[in-house]
Amino acid sequence: MTDDKAALLQLLIAEQVLQFGDFVLKSGRRSPYFFNLGAINSGAAIQRLGEAYAQRIGQLGCEFDVLFGPAYKGIPIAVATAEALARGGRNVGWAFNRKEAKDHGEGGQFVGAAVSGRVLLVDDVLTAGTALREAAGLLQQADAEIVAVLIALDRQELLEDGKTAVSALAAELSVPVSSLLSLQDVIEYLDLNGSEAKLSQQKVAQVKAYQARYCLSGESGRMPGD
Repeated sequence: MTDDKAALLQLLIAEQVLQFGDFVLKSGRRSPYFFNLGAINSGAAIQRLGEAYAQRIGQLGCEFDVLFGPAYKGIPIAVATAEALARGGRNVGWAFNRKEAKDHGEGGQFVGAAVSGRVLLVDDVLTAGTALREAAGLLQQADAEIVAVLIALDRQELLEDGKTAVSALAAELSVPVSSLLSLQDVIEYLDLNGSEAKLSQQKVAQVKAYQARYCLSGESGRMPGD
């Protein structure tokens, strides 16, 4: 657990992005935790989030021209990340899609920078991947080149075919799909800081049990039961 990851998780828990309880996911699974970057709603918090994305992009060494955030949660991520990159001396455009194409005024499907050249997709969390796949389809129609996808949290959940949602999307788009954090990072943080986050040992155990049942093994990277 690096200091940067710990600081980011501290922020996400404080801002109630990462919550613990009993939640029903789109998949129908009952999860002991829920991740919602839409809970970030202050200038200071979104600035720190943008810095985290910018730092991860620097680690990836990815070359691109435009940051693209799928509507709706990807929009503030793209803007905050572009602003953070600019403060570090790297100026790139940002853009997002409309849910419905506009047929008046300037018209079109996109808002922001021209969607062309090399595009890096940014979003919050990959569960079913519906929003990212829709965005990827729009970008491909615009003849833009998707070079990578970066999300905040990889839940590391296994699909019916034994792949994770992240690995399935990476294979489908033929690009790397990376994250700021993984479920294993969350568990490691809770092991070290659960009491400070005011979480009971029972809740931490529930997250671990969920990982063992539905997710890639954290320590080995292998599937449960391998």
